[in-house]
Amino acid sequence: MTERSKPAPHGWLLLDKPRGLGSTQAVGMVKRVLRQGGYKKTKVGHGGTLDPLAEGVLPIALGEATKLAGRMLDASKIYAFTIKFGEETDTLDTEGEVIERSNHLPTREQVEAVLPQFTGAIEQAPPAYSAIKIDGKRAYDRARAGEQVEMKLRATTIHSLEIESADEGSVTLVAHVSKGTYIRSLARDIARALGSLGHVTYLRRIKAGPFLENQAISLDKCEEIAKGAAIENLLLPLEAGLDDIPVLHLEPDSAQAVRQGRVLSELPQTDGLHLAKLGNTPVAVMELEGGTAKVVRGFNLPDVAE
Repeated sequence: MTERSKPAPHGWLLLDKPRGLGSTQAVGMVKRVLRQGGYKKTKVGHGGTLDPLAEGVLPIALGEATKLAGRMLDASKIYAFTIKFGEETDTLDTEGEVIERSNHLPTREQVEAVLPQFTGAIEQAPPAYSAIKIDGKRAYDRARAGEQVEMKLRATTIHSLEIESADEGSVTLVAHVSKGTYIRSLARDIARALGSLGHVTYLRRIKAGPFLENQAISLDKCEEIAKGAAIENLLLPLEAGLDDIPVLHLEPDSAQAVRQGRVLSELPQTDGLHLAKLGNTPVAVMELEGGTAKVVRGFNLPDVAE
């Protein structure tokens, strides 16, 4: 096999994204290191945007795993974040200008007392400086142009919200949240509920779907791929993004049928999503109902040995 004929990889590169790097930039960097490392052209996507000022777990999907990137966007996430009290900025983080100040700095006990209000199903207004489109134009573009941006309330769920540490004038919280939750909005609303003002000074994603921060690799580690390091040592398998659904083991004949998009019948497994596999090879995500399984998402992967 020549240097330029390495097969395109399939799976997840879990990046520990540093501050200052955008999610799209991270995808571009991964494409570059694959190209420089001699891999065939590979489809690359990410499983959930992280703001440039945020850091932490950024799942990068490669090859057939990109078919699961949308599912990763829907997954819950866990963040650690620090609220600095006394100042609200227009961006709700350290990038923006201070627009209002408050002399009231809540105590740890006061913060603890208000957190139940922000646990469970809540509604929040996303930040004006966000990528949400309003009449076809990004909210942050409108805000930067000086427009008054009216953000509609959105439903979200805060599964848990706990204090990690507290200092005078700031608090660090850990939040387990559903898709679509804006941590900057959560920080703003907590500060206002305490009769103060606040903005986010630190934001780190510590879990994205099934992926944990202790699995994430640094950019330096990722750069080693460009210098010839084997990607297999850094790559998580495609099915790592599907650890919450049961496996449906197929025989060769049924695997062939699934690859042709055909329905499987008279199956004993319970209703719901299943990962259909032939040996160690993921074949498809299938929806099983009443003993009948239909393909939701098929994978075009080479068979691997047991």
